[in-house]
Amino acid sequence: MDRGKKILIIDDDARNIFALTAVLRAKGFASTSASYATEGIDKLRKDYDIGIVFMDMMMPDMDGYTAISQIRADAVLATVPVIAVTAQAMAGDREKCLAAGANDYISKPIDQDAMLAILHLYLD
Repeated sequence: MDRGKKILIIDDDARNIFALTAVLRAKGFASTSASYATEGIDKLRKDYDIGIVFMDMMMPDMDGYTAISQIRADAVLATVPVIAVTAQAMAGDREKCLAAGANDYISKPIDQDAMLAILHLYLD
């Protein structure tokens, strides 16, 4: 697994960013974060060391669905894996996230084993 690649966390809740960053750091991963989708997309455009994005789907400035479609429309960013992260775990949510262009889906609260499995899948 390429632990040299950073993980970009885009989430409007500082508590979620803090918790996820702590878990990732404990597992040997570097991360960076953004509190707004627009800020996250800007970071993604500027930092070529980002290897994967964890995208909160419900944010105030731009929802994750719109943000993912903007990432997918950018030729430089289109291949970066984006993992949809949402507290909504209702029937059809996974399919909706994948249809929007997410590579994978994980629900909150984040299961550490599931997160590590996703990281192994996309950073190996």
